[in-house]
Amino acid sequence: MIRSARPRPVHSLFAPGRLVAGLGLIALLCTAALPAAASPATLQRSFANLINGPFDMVLSPVVGGVTLARNLQEIDDSTGVRLTYSLPGWVWLTGLNFGSGGIRIVTGALEFVPGVFVFPFADTDIDTLFDPVEDAGAMVEWYNPLEYTENKWILYNPLATPFTIPVKSAVV
Repeated sequence: MIRSARPRPVHSLFAPGRLVAGLGLIALLCTAALPAAASPATLQRSFANLINGPFDMVLSPVVGGVTLARNLQEIDDSTGVRLTYSLPGWVWLTGLNFGSGGIRIVTGALEFVPGVFVFPFADTDIDTLFDPVEDAGAMVEWYNPLEYTENKWILYNPLATPFTIPVKSAVV
């Protein structure tokens, strides 16, 4: 059997016209203006939990110690009771804060997909799974000027959303 030197026909899926039209459509969708009434709150909360959760876990021994010291000053127990329960209390609080940081990461991962889907819709935000961290005090809290910006390009751009998160970690 002799094969011809003629090349095989290109599959119709990859025909040059369809390929150019498909790439043009993808480029148009990527550069299309997003609605000005989008709600980045869910996506911001998701990124904040994903980024700050590991810091909560790393700083959990410090937060456990600070919480223990504060609580030992507020109770009316004897010095013996305070000394006896200080080490088990520190271990318990460290584990609790470490687990809370892990839950914060899981919460961020669970809210990421809905955050992407509700991003383009006006005034849409899903209910939080837990009480937001923004309501609590923290050992590490950095003022992020992009968090409070009124610039619509920054607020409603999904690529800029991770930079608009509140930086708050080591929640006490």
